Amino acid sequence: MIATLAADFADALPDGGRLIGLDVGTKTIGTALCDAGWSFASAAPLVRRTKFTADKAALVELVARQSVKGIVIGLPLNMDGTDSPRTQSTRAFARNLLDLGLPILLWDERWSTVAVERLMIEQDLSRAKRAERVDSLAAAHILQAAIDALANVPHP
Repeated sequence: MIATLAADFADALPDGGRLIGLDVGTKTIGTALCDAGWSFASAAPLVRRTKFTADKAALVELVARQSVKGIVIGLPLNMDGTDSPRTQSTRAFARNLLDLGLPILLWDERWSTVAVERLMIEQDLSRAKRAERVDSLAAAHILQAAIDALANVPHP
């Protein structure tokens, strides 16, 4: 199941569980993980993209090793909220992960990379260090925003 609303995703995970966040780019996939109680997200290993089967295998291994129960994928919408070619590609990527049997939440990521870049500049990280960390930190930013929203979903 692919959801775009936090409430629908939460309904698919009534017992909570560890989540993985993905920032799907053309060259890399930034990953992040959160705790089973959906309190905090942290950056995880970067996946360098090659062929989809290899990319998926790397994600499957990470999901299994970390006992992940759900996937949050950053959705790169245009600033006006419309789809772009990257948005369509990300939706296709999500559909290709459905056979993992985990609920998927597509989360608006319009400001994630900008926010992370600003933070790293404030921390005076070099351009090279920012480049190697931005995707996984963006994934953590996306995942944190999603779990913050999930915390506000009313429970029956």
